[in-house]
Amino acid sequence: MYTLLIVLHVVVSFAIVAIVLLQAGKGADIGSAFGGGASQAVFGSMGAPTVLGKITTVVAIIFMVTSFSLAMLASRKAGSVMTAPPAATQPTPEPAAPAPPK
Repeated sequence: MYTLLIVLHVVVSFAIVAIVLLQAGKGADIGSAFGGGASQAVFGSMGAPTVLGKITTVVAIIFMVTSFSLAMLASRKAGSVMTAPPAATQPTPEPAAPAPPK
C-alpha cells in the first residue's frame, strides 16, 4: 500500500508539472508585451475555466491527498528520532581473576 501510494504520488507530481507547463500564461499574447493588456485588472480577467484548468485542479487535489496520506503513514511507521532505543538488559560478566604468580 505504501509503495503504491509513493508511485501514485510521483506520477501525479510529474503530471501536475506537465499540465502547468502546458498552460498559457495570462500575458501570453504579443499585445501584452507592448502594454496592450493595461486595461485589464491587476491579475487579469477571470474567464470561463478551461479544460486544462479543471484538470489542474483535480490533479492538485490528488497530489494533496497523496501527500497527506504519505505523511500519515510515515508518522505511524517511524518513531521519534529523539528517543533512544532501550538499553540491553544482559548482565555484565565478572572480570576474570588474575592468574597466580609462578
